[in-house]
Amino acid sequence: QVQLVESGGGLVQPGGSLRLSCAASRNIFSIYAMGWYRQAPGKQRELVARMTSGGSTNYVDSVKGRFTISRDNAKNTVYLQMNSLKPEDTAVYYCNADVRALGYSPYNYWGQGTQVTVSS
Repeated sequence: QVQLVESGGGLVQPGGSLRLSCAASRNIFSIYAMGWYRQAPGKQRELVARMTSGGSTNYVDSVKGRFTISRDNAKNTVYLQMNSLKPEDTAVYYCNADVRALGYSPYNYWGQGTQVTVSS
């Protein structure tokens, strides 16, 4: 089965930056869309940013101009560069990907989540 391994979360002051990484591993045949969702306490999980295999992107309005999603297809990795962070960006961030593993049909996978806390 496919694993999505996230890294890069942590504590940062308002106005600071963090870069999240998510690497897909094990028996990858092809990866379609990859992206990031987040869930703050007491709130529903929301899409933050997503990128298709063709490079098309979409962002939630609240992060436009501050966050940038990118992919390294050779490494099966997606990144989320987060700049000008605000306290309201505090959440658990989850990697999500549509992946076709070897010998399997395409399936939607989730990472385990990484905590991002923006606080002074």
